[in-house]
Amino acid sequence: MNENNEYTAESIKVLKGLEAVKKRPSMYIGSIDLRGLHHLVFEVVDNSIDEHLAGFCSKIKVLFHKDNSVSVIDNGRGIPTDIHPEEKKSGVEIALTVLHAGGKFDKNTYKVSGGLHGVGVSVVNALSKYLKVQVKQKGKLFLQEYECGNPKYDLKIIGDCDERDTGTTITFLPDDKIFTELIFDFNIIANRLRELAFLNPSLEIIIEDERQEPHHEKIFYYEGGIKEFVEYLNKGKEFLNKNVIYMNKESNGTIVEIALQWNNSYNESIFSFVNNINTHEGGTHLTGFNTALTRIANNYVKKKKLSDINLSGDDIREGLTAIISLKVQNPQFEGQTKTKLGNSEIKGVVDSLTFDYLTSYFEENPNVAKIIIEKCINAYQAREAARKARELTRRKGALNGSGLPGKLADCQEKDPSKCELFLVEGDSAGGSSRSCRDKKFQAILPLKGKILNVEKARLDKIFKSQEILNIITALGTSVGEEFNINKLRYHKIIIMADSDVDGGHMSCLLLTLFYRYMVKLIENGNIYLVQAPLYKIIKGKNSWYIKDDNALTDLLKEIGNDNLVIQRFKGLGELNPEQLWETTMNPNVRTLKKIAIEDAVESDRMFSILMGEDVEPRKEFIMSNAKFVKNLDV
Repeated sequence: MNENNEYTAESIKVLKGLEAVKKRPSMYIGSIDLRGLHHLVFEVVDNSIDEHLAGFCSKIKVLFHKDNSVSVIDNGRGIPTDIHPEEKKSGVEIALTVLHAGGKFDKNTYKVSGGLHGVGVSVVNALSKYLKVQVKQKGKLFLQEYECGNPKYDLKIIGDCDERDTGTTITFLPDDKIFTELIFDFNIIANRLRELAFLNPSLEIIIEDERQEPHHEKIFYYEGGIKEFVEYLNKGKEFLNKNVIYMNKESNGTIVEIALQWNNSYNESIFSFVNNINTHEGGTHLTGFNTALTRIANNYVKKKKLSDINLSGDDIREGLTAIISLKVQNPQFEGQTKTKLGNSEIKGVVDSLTFDYLTSYFEENPNVAKIIIEKCINAYQAREAARKARELTRRKGALNGSGLPGKLADCQEKDPSKCELFLVEGDSAGGSSRSCRDKKFQAILPLKGKILNVEKARLDKIFKSQEILNIITALGTSVGEEFNINKLRYHKIIIMADSDVDGGHMSCLLLTLFYRYMVKLIENGNIYLVQAPLYKIIKGKNSWYIKDDNALTDLLKEIGNDNLVIQRFKGLGELNPEQLWETTMNPNVRTLKKIAIEDAVESDRMFSILMGEDVEPRKEFIMSNAKFVKNLDV
């Protein structure tokens, strides 16, 4: 940035060329599937967010066009249009053609910047079939277009605009020769934009979809920032502290914000962010928060002489919803996915803020403090009961794999990476699957009825459920703090449920168990859903297994309606062993759906709404989504 504090082409620091992006796109955006496709949008949005953090942008719009191109529009200062003194090109062209070229590498331009990879819009350009950039700046409207990353012409002026009207519009069409998926998912992107709006108060973010008639639009704007974020996550729950607790602090250029509220559930929902990046793997900021919370709770118990017990972090965090948001100038990210904050100095900052503020809050609100600590003590007692139940079952050999469930039809293979476990609904489908499976690598565990809804139960009650114990024992990993992914006995865990409402409910119950107590199985890609057929179509010597009504309609358009035999299956139990093998168990022809967590915050909220105690939020969710969801695929 120059002496007049202006954002010019000189502010852009050029670090590296763009040669390798097209050859190895996954190195820059993570993957070339739907997640990578969405990353293009977020990369452009991150630039607009940086403008907001610098104090120059109040509105961002993401617009999906009918040809599946997308525009990101902001009212920031606009990408610099002047000529770079060293590169002899416009700031726009440098930003779009040189990797790691951007104002975020000049700390005078952006004190804090978001974006995990920070590769800049040049990667978006390199991976797009077509890109157009329009900049409003200094009373002029500038335009430049690109094909496959190459400029069609130099930046040019195409008109005038109001001097006060500034901003950047980038429109791009992803390259179909690079990406395996090309259709943007409105809801996944909307969830991330909502999150960004919560984390950046007073920033308006709009998402609009022209691919639907009428156009689908959502507007996100939250004056209350992360306080409203907690209220959103806790909607419909019974609160222990009526008003969200909010605290903030600035220390040596680092800004810390924390919002929290306890509710009557048995699960913790704590999410931490650094420069708008969801730090899934935690880090020093989360450690500081958790340490302070545990210390506060135990100090309170001793001071009030409520008990001689020693509360754990799990006890104080039961039913807690919290958002921890930091703005850090030089974050150090570690971990497998580079989403773990490593700055050692941050731990003390967060610890002292949390401890000092909550200690005062408990003193000033003794009735609320009493309710929260009583819940902690109840959680401790339930945890101790669960520990004793675990010890008892372990002595019987149920948790260490030495006493496998009697209903388990195990496989012969000893290498877990080659083994599959089918969790089967009912004894009838269980019997068919037993007789048709490949015993070498496929194991079967039939489940009697629907398992316990763990969203509504504490750990002590969960360990009294025989069906859940059978699942835990068969998998070999244990749960909660004792969970050990290295002891997993099957690397493919396949939920085999009917394609009806009851089958969907059973799948939801199992997924809730995995999400709340064995989430690593989902994160590692170990959990799958069978895509069971609903129909069998026979025409002459040909036959087809069809998943749903939409697929049936498509097939009938192709083969016609004449001389057909259509068989509709009410459940997997109706399939004979040969059909079951052919449609759902044969690795060469079956269709499995891998369960993945696209958005941790929204996944947590969905499990709370769909599987929790409160009916109203569930009804509201179904009503508001029914218009856009034709088929709820669990």
